[in-house]
Amino acid sequence: MPTTIAIVDDEDHLREAVAEYLSGHAFRVLTACNAAEFRALAECEQIDIALLDIAMPGEDGLSLARWLRRRGPTGIIFATASGTAMDRIVGLEIGADDYLTKPYDLRELLARIRSLVRRLDRGPAAEPAAPVEQVARAHSFGPFTFDPALRRLTGPEGAAVPLTAAEFDLLEVLVSRPNRILSRSQLADLCGAEESDSDGERRIDVRIARLRRKIEADPASPRFIRTIRGEGYVFEPATP
Repeated sequence: MPTTIAIVDDEDHLREAVAEYLSGHAFRVLTACNAAEFRALAECEQIDIALLDIAMPGEDGLSLARWLRRRGPTGIIFATASGTAMDRIVGLEIGADDYLTKPYDLRELLARIRSLVRRLDRGPAAEPAAPVEQVARAHSFGPFTFDPALRRLTGPEGAAVPLTAAEFDLLEVLVSRPNRILSRSQLADLCGAEESDSDGERRIDVRIARLRRKIEADPASPRFIRTIRGEGYVFEPATP
């Protein structure tokens, strides 16, 4: 079944050009000119990735992304003319998986989408190919269990902890290398970052902060993901 991508942008010519390009690369493409139209689409369509503009008339892309993130694990890529560092950080804080600044090359957009498709959890129907012989084992730390094969993090009493694709990849890198100091550049490389070094390292910091809010009792005084000043981060599994 082809990956479904929704393009939400108020620029008609750009929206149509991107839709035509992605359709030519075997994606199923839906389009919306504003947030209201996209919300209506999302109610009746299974959307795998949303390509969102930020500055749109009415509800903006940031608000739309917050709403979308609360609904489930849909991939989110911001494609916008707003390209400051603060805009990127805000977008990543909300839970976006990637960020492109207009004008962008369609080939780069395609590469980012394909990278995200590889990382996305496509739901319970995507079973491990060989569960009996699976190499990636589940990891337990504190009250949490992280299962790479099922792409699932559960907390106290087995409650699911929602993670974006990017957060999952980062946590997988950390838990598979316990008690080992990893620099920001190493983490960015291991997570398959395609952006420049400085952007990749900045995104690691943002995603570490987001992970801490989900797994640490006190994110300001982390128990599992510790900062090593001047060196990077270390994951220290602890017993409950």
